[in-house]
Amino acid sequence: MKIATYNVNGVNGRLPVLLRWLEETQPDVACLQELKAPDEKFPLQAINDLGYNAIWHGQKSWNGVAILSRMPITETQRGLPGDPDDTHSRYIEAEVNGITIGCLYLPNGNPAPGPKFDYKLRWFERFTQHAAELYALGKPVVLTGDYNVIPTEQDAYKPERWVEDALFRPETRAAFKNLMAQGWTDALRKIYPDEVVYTFWDYFRNAYGRNAGLRIDHFLLNPQLDKRLLTAGVDRNVRGWDKTSDHGPVWIELAD
Repeated sequence: MKIATYNVNGVNGRLPVLLRWLEETQPDVACLQELKAPDEKFPLQAINDLGYNAIWHGQKSWNGVAILSRMPITETQRGLPGDPDDTHSRYIEAEVNGITIGCLYLPNGNPAPGPKFDYKLRWFERFTQHAAELYALGKPVVLTGDYNVIPTEQDAYKPERWVEDALFRPETRAAFKNLMAQGWTDALRKIYPDEVVYTFWDYFRNAYGRNAGLRIDHFLLNPQLDKRLLTAGVDRNVRGWDKTSDHGPVWIELAD
């Protein structure tokens, strides 16, 4: 079973890229972030035409998450629990083929410090609480998406340039470490413990051409899925396509 995550940076504006990638790589499940579209503008017909079912949680101009699946999909959670006043569309969860899949778009948090950074950390706390509840169920769980977290210096080109950024501040890395301490496995780092692996390249200064990237899109697996992990990777070439997102799709393959 192949599960992918992809921050599309606008599902309608980059629909040709998304459809081409789905056709070429054919993941069984694809988690999308940053739809930048309200629910009624989600391109369901084009997704269905490629053989995917879909659930989505949209928002006009900002945010938005979706899960596409070639198999039957059952939505189990829409929006991150813990704050009824939070209207951001940043989390959706489903069960597919016996696996609970959480798709998230964690707040960026810049400028930091400031209100946006405070919101990022509060969101992170709620997510960590929800992750603990899922972990305690003892069922196969994967939590994937754009975490907007650079976990270590290994995950950034010239990390010294990012020390004051919300993605790399000590508070952010500590929150990620606290989440991982529950027992999750970072799938990409398990497969590539020492390699340079990036999932995001800025549009500026020829970042993609220079491979001046960041690793901010992550797959976290609980022990039930960790033992089924076969391989993982980044479809780096997609970042080089015309009118593409600044993220590359990331994927894992699991044994049945």
